[in-house]
Amino acid sequence: MRAAVVRDEPYGPAGGVPELVRMDRGKDFLSAAVTTALGAMGVTVKDLPAYSPHLKGTVESLNRAADRMLFAALPGYTAAPTGPRSERRGRTAGAVSALSFQDFTTEVLAWANWWNTAHRPKALSGRTPLEAWQADSTPVTDIPAADLWAFTLEDDGRPRKLTSHGVSWRGRTYTAAWMTGQAGRQVRVRYMPHHDHEIEVCDARGRHLGPAHLADAATPEQLQALREARAERARRLRADAKAAERLRRQRFAPTTSAEPAQRLGAVTAAQAERELAAADYTDVARLALPDLIPPAPPPAHWRTPPALAAGTAPPPPASAPADPSADVAPESGSRPAGDA
Repeated sequence: MRAAVVRDEPYGPAGGVPELVRMDRGKDFLSAAVTTALGAMGVTVKDLPAYSPHLKGTVESLNRAADRMLFAALPGYTAAPTGPRSERRGRTAGAVSALSFQDFTTEVLAWANWWNTAHRPKALSGRTPLEAWQADSTPVTDIPAADLWAFTLEDDGRPRKLTSHGVSWRGRTYTAAWMTGQAGRQVRVRYMPHHDHEIEVCDARGRHLGPAHLADAATPEQLQALREARAERARRLRADAKAAERLRRQRFAPTTSAEPAQRLGAVTAAQAERELAAADYTDVARLALPDLIPPAPPPAHWRTPPALAAGTAPPPPASAPADPSADVAPESGSRPAGDA
């Protein structure tokens, strides 16, 4: 959205603050970050009903043109029509490897440049989209880049303090070279959703101080191992869910008379016990033993209800205080301390 509004290079010359934005039911578009940014710029937002692509036909026609004119001609296009199995086997054997992400981005940017500067659709009377934009006399409202930068970032919502280690956000530490010598300063954090590798730090009045990057970030090898572990865990959970659903399914025997339904699938007592034991073992709540170690007794000056005091550990035996007169003989006619 920021790139669509800015008219400076490399985004312009088309752009400016829109008067109306129509959105479909995508969660990214209906998020709080987008709604707040558009509200700060004074843009009217219209939420379209679901399954109504004709209400935003310009975007849909552009997507369809890119799909048919560009993506269909690239190697690895998944929506290509399929023929007989023999033809698919021969096409797969001689298929060209898919493009890398960098090469794919180059192709998309080249096609977008052709579409805007060389393509002359009939709807524009033989003009290119860029020529039609430049000939339009509608005034364009620009917004300062600094204000636009602030509008299109999510605000953390509370002040934070710079320390010698950096600034803490979401349980992680972010640091930057410009933070040197500014420990104790009150700052605010602004960020782009889903981009948690970097944040922007502002002072208490909202003035931008600089970016900060995640400290002690994981290495590429660790990230690769983590992705593989998560993929393996997801595969194992899907397999367990599939097996559990298969075991849960009930089958009944057919009948030709009015009698109670008869379930199929015999299970031995040993099988039932093993499965129930495995279910009990995986239930963490049943494994918890909250009364194994009772809490320590409360201090003597607390007013503890008897019901709570009964569940605490008994207080340790109090040691008898030393009697300074233990070694002194009692006076005549006095009673020993032990008889008191």
